[in-house]
Amino acid sequence: MMDTPLDHEVFSKNLETTFRISIDDTNSIDAELSNVTELQLSPGQERFSVVFRGPKEPLLGQGTYSFRHEQMGQFVLFIVPMRQDDDGTSYEAVFNRLRKGD
Repeated sequence: MMDTPLDHEVFSKNLETTFRISIDDTNSIDAELSNVTELQLSPGQERFSVVFRGPKEPLLGQGTYSFRHEQMGQFVLFIVPMRQDDDGTSYEAVFNRLRKGD
């Protein structure tokens, strides 16, 4: 397990790469990191979101999932399904947190 920070810079470097999302102990899907929104900074706070594009089925419900990535290692994110079309499903994870050192 890698100790990679889940920050805007790290996600941006891994745009358009594949992440494995575990559904349960035996099932998982592959999803591509398709978008990283612009980093919004305010005094003491940072905000951004990331969007993953996965298959149409199975549809993952809103919730916390374990992610695995070749560069970023293993981590957990809360994702929400955003939209679904014939080609797949988009899931969003939103980061809104306090900044250190401000």
